[in-house]
Amino acid sequence: MLSTAQRYLLPAAAVAILPLSAMAGEVSLSGQASVKYTPDSARLQFTASAEHNLPETATRLVNEQMEQWRDGISDYRDQLHAYSDASVNLYSRSVPVQDRSQEPEKVAVASQTVTFTIDDLSLLNPILEQAQTLGMDYNVGPHQFFHSDESSLRKQALAGAIADARARCEFVANELDRQCGEVININIDNGHQPPVPMMAEMRASSATVSATGPRELTARVSATFELD
Repeated sequence: MLSTAQRYLLPAAAVAILPLSAMAGEVSLSGQASVKYTPDSARLQFTASAEHNLPETATRLVNEQMEQWRDGISDYRDQLHAYSDASVNLYSRSVPVQDRSQEPEKVAVASQTVTFTIDDLSLLNPILEQAQTLGMDYNVGPHQFFHSDESSLRKQALAGAIADARARCEFVANELDRQCGEVININIDNGHQPPVPMMAEMRASSATVSATGPRELTARVSATFELD
């Protein structure tokens, strides 16, 4: 059985221990940083197509269109990277008829798709003009433009987000008369970020691209720091 003195000493010892455990703490917060850039490259796709009752004629028309395309881009062909000149795709489709008693006619459709990337956007308008002249189908939108060193830009944004989280920790610690210590854990937000629209989406027309416009990469982190 504890003596009277011991019963009174135990609560006092517990009170003395509490401030020591309270000295050890942590803080969880987030950090964010953005990097602005202008795209310097583009992924492009063009399709030549032709229709005819005879499959061989449709194929020949597409081949002729492709030869004209190759001649038209010959001056800067070596600047078109990852160039793919796919083989002809041939299929048939039904032509609607007004008289339901008639059998629908079928025509042969031949098509050939060209894909490549460019890292010199000054080539974009001459290429588009060539495609327009030949009546090729294409679609130019924001998702086709990118930066050739996007990986470094993402790392730069991430470094800024981590520095922002550290700065916030130091501010909180200073307000509490503490010091921001080691990182206990950190989570990186790798969520997809849609590109900022830089121009109206373009289809085969007489339009040309006048500017690509700026974009922004944002990195976010959430971290827990020790408070010393």
